[in-house]
Amino acid sequence: MNAVHALLARPRAAGARGPRVRDVAVVAALAAVATAEGALRPDLDWPRVTTLVTVAILPVLLWRRSRPLPVVAAMTAATFAFALAQALSGIDPDALVTTFAFLTVPYALFRWGSGRDQAVGAAVIAAGLAATSWLGRDPVADLIAGIVFMGGACLIGELRRERVEARARHLDAVRAREREALARDLHDTVAHHVSVIVIRAQVAASDPNDAARVTESLDVIEREAQAVLADMRSLVRALRAPADYAPSPGLAELARLAEAGPPPVRVRIDAPNLPGIVASTLFRIAQEGVTNARKHAGAATRIDVTVATDEDTVRLTVHDDGAPARPPSGDGHGLQGMSERAALLGGEVAAGPDPGGGWTLRAALPLVEAVAEKGPR
Repeated sequence: MNAVHALLARPRAAGARGPRVRDVAVVAALAAVATAEGALRPDLDWPRVTTLVTVAILPVLLWRRSRPLPVVAAMTAATFAFALAQALSGIDPDALVTTFAFLTVPYALFRWGSGRDQAVGAAVIAAGLAATSWLGRDPVADLIAGIVFMGGACLIGELRRERVEARARHLDAVRAREREALARDLHDTVAHHVSVIVIRAQVAASDPNDAARVTESLDVIEREAQAVLADMRSLVRALRAPADYAPSPGLAELARLAEAGPPPVRVRIDAPNLPGIVASTLFRIAQEGVTNARKHAGAATRIDVTVATDEDTVRLTVHDDGAPARPPSGDGHGLQGMSERAALLGGEVAAGPDPGGGWTLRAALPLVEAVAEKGPR
C-alpha cells in the first residue's frame, strides 16, 4: 500500500517544456509524410479520411512533454472515434504507418508525467487499446503486438527517466562532497590567517608604546584579514550556487608531484602567492590529472604539469604523451568532481586528446581577489 501511495505521489520529471521549434518541424514533417502515404497507398479504403484524421491528431505531439495525460486522452479518444466510425461503416480498420509516431506519447507519459498521470494514463491507454481491438475484431496476435508496442514505449520512457534521475542524484552527491571539501580547505586557510592575526595582536599589545612594532603588526593584521575575507567571499558564492580530514594542500604539495613516478612528472609553477583556496583546488585537479595519466595513458614517457597566471586567471595544464585511450572528457567520476569544484570557484576544467598527441587536461580558475571585485556571477 505504501508503494502505491509513493507511486501516486511521484512528482513530474524536471525539465519538461512545451512546444519547441524542433517539435513543430517534426510535426510538420510527419504531416507531409502522412499526406504522401495517404495519396500513394492503394490499400486504404478511406485514404482521405485516414490521412485527415492522422494529420489532425499529430499536433497533440507538441505538448506530449508538458501535458502528457491530456495528450494521451486526446490521442486515445481520437483513435477510438475513428475505429468506431470504421466499424459502423463496415470498413476494415485502416491506419497509416506514420501513426507509429504516436508511440512517443506513452513514452513521454512515463518519461515526464507524475505518478498520478502515469497511473491514469496507463489505464486510458489499456482501455483504448482493448476497445479499438474489439471494434476492429483484431486477432489475438494483433492485440498482443499492440500491447508490446505500447508497453515497450512506456518501459523505454521509464528507463530513460530513471537513468536521468540517477545521474542527477550522482551529480548532486559530487557537488555536496566537493562543497564539503572546499569548506574544509577554507577552514585550514582561515585558521592560518587568524592565527597570524592573533599572534600579531599579542605582539602589539605586549608593548603598546613601541610605535614601529604596533604599526608593523597592524599592517600584517590588515593583510591577513583581507586574505581571510577574500577566501570567505569566494566560499559563500560557491555555497550559494545550486572524506577523511587532511590539511589543505597548496603549491608546495603541487610541486612535490614531481617526486612521483613512473612516468616522470615535470612540474613548472609560475604563479607565486596564490590565494589558499585557489592553490588547494589547483592541487586537487593536478593530482587527479596525474593519477589519470598514470592509469590510462598508454606508453606515456612523461607527464608535464604547468601552472601560470594570466591577468586575473590562473591556468593549470596537465599533459602526457601517451596514447589517448580514455573516455571522453567529463565521463570519469574523478574529473567530474574536479569540474564541480572548479565551477564552485567560477572556473572550468576540460580534458581530451591533444592535437599534437597525447592527452591534456586544462583548468582555469579566477583569482579570488578578481572574483571578489566582480561580485557573484
